[in-house]
Amino acid sequence: MSAADRGLEAAVEALLFLSSDAVTPKRLAEALEVDEDETVEALESLGRSLEDSGRGLVLREVAGGYALASVPQFDDAARRLLAKPKTPPLTQAQAEVLAIVAYLQPVSRPEIARIRGVSSDSTVSGLTERGLIEEKGRTDFGAVSYATSELFEKLFGLASLDSLPDPAQFDPTPEDERELRERLLQAGERRAA
Repeated sequence: MSAADRGLEAAVEALLFLSSDAVTPKRLAEALEVDEDETVEALESLGRSLEDSGRGLVLREVAGGYALASVPQFDDAARRLLAKPKTPPLTQAQAEVLAIVAYLQPVSRPEIARIRGVSSDSTVSGLTERGLIEEKGRTDFGAVSYATSELFEKLFGLASLDSLPDPAQFDPTPEDERELRERLLQAGERRAA
């Protein structure tokens, strides 16, 4: 590896270290004023160097870009060090709306309400406040459309939305199907009451 290549690899590492978000090769290339192909090569080289070094960092592809992360063996220690006040877990309604948005995006509040069978305005607002979904334009009828955010991909460890599980692969057994049907009917009855 030439000195210039090592210099570009070091520059890429420095920029990734400074960025709190994943950075695309294109953005790195623009910042460094080099060709994007050179940046991709530097990223690949940096990934190999970190992996071979036995150091505490790895290069991860996240949310369509790249970020430095701690090696998995230090995850528990990192969580303890960076522990923040816990945000409440997602409610059932938030999980439902988040799944609808993730798989059907962009999708509007009326579409979400039609799918769920109940108004979802406050749930959509809560997910927007948490930064998991964001506005992505308007429908032909003027309703705001929503899509998942980069934070969603980051929190769920997705390199891109293509990494979402394929719902077609969910093939429940007849017993699972009966149980799911009963749970859905009970949930509908509770909402109606």
